[in-house]
Amino acid sequence: MKRIEYRKVRKVQPNYFEYTGEYRTDPVQMQLFVFNEEGYEEYKNTGLVRVIKECTDEQQVEDVKWLNVHGLHDVELVKQIAEQFSVESFIVGDILNTSRRTRIEELGDVLFFSIKSVLPEEEVGSLKTEQVSFLLKDNVIVSFQEKRSDYFEHIRERIRTGTGIVRKKKNDYLLYLMLDAIMENFFITIERYETRIEALSNEAKANNNIDFIRNVERTRESLNYLKRAITPLRDALYNLKSEKDEDEYETIRKSTHTFFARLHQKCLELLDQVEYDLNSIESVSDFHFSAQSQRMNQIMKTLTIFSVIFMPLTFIVGVYGMNFDNMPELRTQNGYYVVLAVMAVTILCMVYYFKKKDWF
Repeated sequence: MKRIEYRKVRKVQPNYFEYTGEYRTDPVQMQLFVFNEEGYEEYKNTGLVRVIKECTDEQQVEDVKWLNVHGLHDVELVKQIAEQFSVESFIVGDILNTSRRTRIEELGDVLFFSIKSVLPEEEVGSLKTEQVSFLLKDNVIVSFQEKRSDYFEHIRERIRTGTGIVRKKKNDYLLYLMLDAIMENFFITIERYETRIEALSNEAKANNNIDFIRNVERTRESLNYLKRAITPLRDALYNLKSEKDEDEYETIRKSTHTFFARLHQKCLELLDQVEYDLNSIESVSDFHFSAQSQRMNQIMKTLTIFSVIFMPLTFIVGVYGMNFDNMPELRTQNGYYVVLAVMAVTILCMVYYFKKKDWF
């Protein structure tokens, strides 16, 4: 799993910004939805001029505008969008810096929300991470994605077909739908890792390969990363769903608090499941090492039994291997066969004793 590294830059120019992510090849694209309860307009691959025109049209002031930006490596475009909505410059830096943790902040009439979207990759222990940021102001919501993805395609279809209540609500409800879609990725990821943990649990009973230990550690690292991503999201959603102070976030309407409370509950479920999975992978690891110790003990016991059996035989052979002239038994006619018989009886007696003690 790729670690997120904080890039510390000593800036000579305070308003110098740089995209810190890895998705830089695809062209930046923007998609704009303008909708209300009666209908909608969709602009694919639109430009900033069209966005400004639609967002400043006085005849559409009550309509909801959703601008989705795919790609963050065009820093100037991100800065121009932020300037259009009077966003503070340090928020622009947080949008472009993908190492930041999930957080929510309201500055004046602008609400900023950033979240990590996580999906599993085919490689064991690898996660595909993308930062998604949102800006809310008046009836406008801007979503910034690092790359083109289909997280929100079902939301677009709801807008197009008028399904559900999305066209009856405002931009804060749209934020709820998009956060809910991103959180579904966490459930998909956790489900994939639970399947992996079950396979590792079965493998632990028979596998003593070093690759098995690596897979266990990679799984544990991924689960810990998920926990680190979900914990700040839980805190942010707790603030959003709170109804104790209606003025805490002016951009979020009181009627939408219930929806964010549901997201907060989902977050708690995710954290509970991650904790359970971490305990499960710890149990798998403990079982594996216990099984390894048991195998080692069994091997050492077998070797010890063989050593004990051969100790009296070695003693007998050592006694009769001494080179003294005056050893009466050396000239006995059947002494060789007698010694062999004594050695055989000794072995049988010791094997019988060990069996009776159930030592093997």
